[in-house]
Amino acid sequence: MKIHIRNAELDEYQTVEAIMKQVQQMHIDWRPNIYKYNETVLPLELYKQAVNERTFFVAEYDRKVAGILFVIYRHIENPIQVTRNIIFIDSMAVDEKYRGKGIGHAFFDFLKNLKDERGYDGIELQVNTKNKAAYKIYSDYGFTNKSINMELL
Repeated sequence: MKIHIRNAELDEYQTVEAIMKQVQQMHIDWRPNIYKYNETVLPLELYKQAVNERTFFVAEYDRKVAGILFVIYRHIENPIQVTRNIIFIDSMAVDEKYRGKGIGHAFFDFLKNLKDERGYDGIELQVNTKNKAAYKIYSDYGFTNKSINMELL
């Protein structure tokens, strides 16, 4: 099957929200002291804004939305760091029915092309330390550790 990455459309909100709920449930299972159930994971207004700004993408597999990608374009400029433009992956998820089919890899290929087209310096993301499968996918693709967030409870 061919994977097609494209801009998300407003009428796909329910499908996108269902995928976001799958990810939220994983986070709840891993860290119930941090994450909780909410009827809505991705507010409709935020989704509309991202669609209009063309920062929300979907992966189609067999003509069905199988994955979602929400990015933020960041310009980093301050006195103690090199000025950089990065694509930050705010959310990326693949519907559990379609995992293992190369959709995450297709998203990364898409982002590398987008980074090059825009002349950006890099792509960054954060991953939950409990999400070993995602960490492995990111590492295997070539992502490296930049920083580690720690907590004391």
